[in-house]
Amino acid sequence: INAEYGVYRSLKQLMPTHACKQYLHVFPLLEQQCGYSETNIPQLQDISDFLLGCTGWRLRPVSGLLSPRDFLNGLAFRVFHSTQYIRHHSKPFYTPEPDVCHELLGHVPLFANPSFADFSQEIGLASLGASEEDIKKLSTVYWFTVEFGLCREGKKIKAYGAGILSSIEELKYSLSDEPQKLPFDPFDACTRTYPITRVQPVYYVADSFESAKEKVKAFARSLSRTFEIYYNPFTLRVEILDSREKLARLSEAIQSNVEILNHALRSASVFN
Repeated sequence: INAEYGVYRSLKQLMPTHACKQYLHVFPLLEQQCGYSETNIPQLQDISDFLLGCTGWRLRPVSGLLSPRDFLNGLAFRVFHSTQYIRHHSKPFYTPEPDVCHELLGHVPLFANPSFADFSQEIGLASLGASEEDIKKLSTVYWFTVEFGLCREGKKIKAYGAGILSSIEELKYSLSDEPQKLPFDPFDACTRTYPITRVQPVYYVADSFESAKEKVKAFARSLSRTFEIYYNPFTLRVEILDSREKLARLSEAIQSNVEILNHALRSASVFN
């Protein structure tokens, strides 16, 4: 547990100058509502309940690493599979595999942000029914974004990837002048190899989560899949759009939401 305390304290000192604004907005809420602190490791269920209320995401505990396909498939359903062990106290600032520090300090905060939550789900949706070759490509895109992504904030570059935000060394290094930084392009990122036991030599910089999401959507459309899918937030299921009835239901749902939006816009114009 002492390892978690040291990591928490050291990372929190770097957050204001290194983490993206969306991360900084959520982190105090996790301290207030989920028990994040130097002296406490919060319960996954409390965090999962918090995320469910923010963006519909849930945590599901696992005892070890999943296959890339199983892990990415979970993202499609807004489920993040979280490990439960903590790094050895002799090496508090490094772990070769994701642990509680990585999951809770790196991943969780941004799953409470709607734009990032949608972006992450897009990668998962693209993995459903994908070939093994495409799963490898998507896993690499995931690596260079959700795990080791950077983003622009005005003229500055900040970190949003969990592998960066949970590593003191990587957080400092990634924003230095030493590594190469490229504009985020999933078509380029998916072909790049990367090390897993040392800091990254290359990082991709997104203009925003929204722009990254649109680029991932375009990338997903280039993959070889013979069917279209839709995530139903009410049933928490992914539906294959393979009949006129399903297409009609989806069209009606979209039309209803558009009508609500139009009414809200008209109401807003009255107050302006």
